[in-house]
Parts: sequence; C-alpha cells; structure tokens
Amino acid sequence: MKSWMKYHSLTVVLSIVSASFVAPSLAQADTQTAPKEVRIVTEGGFLPWNYTKADGTLAGFEIDLAHNLCDRMHVKCTITAQSLESIIPALNAGKYDAIIDDLAVTPKREEAIAFSIPYASLCYTFGTLKGSDIAKKLPVDNRKISMNDESASKKALEQVSVALAGKVLGTLSAGTSVEFAKTYLKGVSVQQYKSPEARDLDLLAGRVDAVVGSQDSLMGTAAKRGNENMVLAGACFEGGVVGHGSAVGLRKGAAQLKAMFDQAIRAAKADGTIKRLSEQTFHMDVTPTP
Repeated sequence: MKSWMKYHSLTVVLSIVSASFVAPSLAQADTQTAPKEVRIVTEGGFLPWNYTKADGTLAGFEIDLAHNLCDRMHVKCTITAQSLESIIPALNAGKYDAIIDDLAVTPKREEAIAFSIPYASLCYTFGTLKGSDIAKKLPVDNRKISMNDESASKKALEQVSVALAGKVLGTLSAGTSVEFAKTYLKGVSVQQYKSPEARDLDLLAGRVDAVVGSQDSLMGTAAKRGNENMVLAGACFEGGVVGHGSAVGLRKGAAQLKAMFDQAIRAAKADGTIKRLSEQTFHMDVTPTP
C-alpha cells in the first residue's frame, strides 16, 4: 500500500512539473499564431480600390475594408504603399504580413503565396470611346462569362477579337490584365501601362483604341466628370487567368492569420459591409457569391 502511495505521489509531482514547462510553450505558440499587429501592404495607386490622397494618406474601398476587417480581428493594422511589382516578394521576405491590393486569386499566384477567401468578385471587360468602331461592334453586355464555360467564352472572345482587329489595346504592365490579353486575344496589339490613370488617359486622348480592366474600375473611370466620352464594351470575363475574385495575399503557412481574415471577411459579407462599401465606391455590389 505504501509503495503504491509513493508511486502515485511521484506521478502527481511529475505531472505538475511537466505542466509547468508545457504551459509557457503553449502560451508562446498562441502569441506567435494569433498576432496582435498586422502589417498590410497595398499599391496606393489603383483607383478606386486604393489610392494616395494629396496629404499622403491612403484611401479607397480596400483601405476602408482593411480597417473594418482589422477591427473585427481585434488587431492593430498598419497599411503601407509599395509598387505592385515588388509586393509579393516583399511579403515573402517578411516585410509585410498581408497584401490587400485587388489581388486576383490565380493558379500562378497560388504557387507563390496563400490567399484568404475572396472579399470581392472580379471580372474583366473593355472600355472604348463613344461612337467608335469598337463600341459599334462590341456593345456593352452585362453578362458575366466564365472562362470555364468553353463554348460561351470562345464565342464571346471571338466577338472581342473581331472588334479589336487592327486596334491597340491598353493594359496594365503588372497584374493579370496583360496576361488576359496575351492569353485570349491573339493578334491584338497591346500597349502596357504602369498605372490605370495613364492607361485611361491615353484612351480618352485617342492614343489607344480600347482598354481592358476590372469592370468596377472602368465603370468608375467612365463615371468621372469629363470622361463622358468613355463607354464600356462587351461582356465581363471571369475565371481562367482572371482568377476567382480578389483576396488577401498571405505567406504560405500563415494558417492562423488566414483563419482570422476568413472569419472577418465572412462576417463583413454577412452583415452587408462589403455591399455598402462597394456600392458607395463603385456604384455596384462586388460582394463575391458563395
């Protein structure tokens, strides 16, 4: 009986000692996986998603949404602007924790980084000048066409190619619009730009015949005072190289941070925050469908 009691007492002591060592390591792990501060990077020059105001502060749909998501996650967030070309390398180098920059979820990008669930739908359409040959051959079409629908996408892209034959198409040099043009629009001359403002300015000045970009962005440009001569053209294409919506870019392995963003985005969708913010910015709802 005494020997059993000695054994039992020793077991209890060892358990207590073990717990005293395990508890701190678990607490440390929680601190590492549930950050209290998140460093977000954006382009700061992609109207109206994100842009830099005259006083140097950042504004736009994604900036408002980022602050809302951070409040939901109960974390302090800092948002910094950096050129799009270097954003993903900077993320993977540990300079930032998350990218919020209308970053489309594409298979190519998924090789380099992880993504949250999408916070905005994304489809590409075209902009041209009112009364132009392109506007006549390619009237605005409110349909969203999935690149996974081979029959529908092939027919719609053939119509685009006919309308753009012999024309110059403006795209952004970084991002997926140039890849969209090169992949699906064979034989079309492509002029690349570093910013949407430069691209759209050349369209309005007649230096390019059409531009390709996200529907919400082009609608925003066409709605600006002085841009009444710009109209949208053709259907809106999603999937394929366009991706499956815009999402928060994260380093691979950041499982806890992904879970936090996913939960916050789901809540922002459910209570109408994304709908409200996007309608006041784009005059349309970009909330992604489930």
